[in-house]
Amino acid sequence: MADVISDYQKWKQQGATLKTQAKQAMESRFRELLAEAVTIAEEYRSDFGAALKPPPGVTSFRYKASSKAKKPAKPRAPKTTESAEPPKQAQPDPKIAGLQKRLANAKKKLDAAKAAGTPTRKIEDAIYEIEDELRLAQTP
Repeated sequence: MADVISDYQKWKQQGATLKTQAKQAMESRFRELLAEAVTIAEEYRSDFGAALKPPPGVTSFRYKASSKAKKPAKPRAPKTTESAEPPKQAQPDPKIAGLQKRLANAKKKLDAAKAAGTPTRKIEDAIYEIEDELRLAQTP
């Protein structure tokens, strides 16, 4: 009987060790793949001027661009206090303006649905998607 118990305890210890090793290997592989994905995304952005979108199952993938990918800053002329031209107002991007309008309308619908006591899940999902599109559109 003692042999069975000691065999079980040895097996359990080996399983725990193997589980720890597998966990470390998976974490390491995950980091390697993410680093490779970042490299590909940076190369794509520098070559084609747009950000890669993750597959639909991935809800977020954020990274900070490495300093080596940045181009050196151009020297700027010193600013003067008096300007010959009045400052130009930047024209808002029509895509961003449209998304902001859609977002405002969706929020109004959400408030109305909450007041009426109807389900709001679909409207909240739509708001999330519009906000996500807006964030992507505003990212250079």
